[in-house]
Amino acid sequence: MEQRMKELESSESSAGGKMLRLSVETGGCSGFQYAFNLDDRINSDDRVFEREGIKLVVDNISYDFVKGATVDYVEELIRSAFIVTENPSAVGGCSCKSSFMVKQ
Repeated sequence: MEQRMKELESSESSAGGKMLRLSVETGGCSGFQYAFNLDDRINSDDRVFEREGIKLVVDNISYDFVKGATVDYVEELIRSAFIVTENPSAVGGCSCKSSFMVKQ
């Protein structure tokens, strides 16, 4: 993940100072889906996690759905994307790894 964020920052002049934002939205085939965006703002309800100079930003509501989760960047034959590889709050999901169900 760190390498891909650094590549994005160096290749796009508009990406300088951007952070990776993870949010959870309703939808997807399992009820909820992860959304990743580049953002340059930190809102008052955001939680910021930093590792090796890369910042991941999660809003307070989404945080309840992804607390303890692991984020990575994967390159596969059909796509290259940031994904949540492990999420202790999820009980299942679809094979695309972008949609999940939460524990009741």
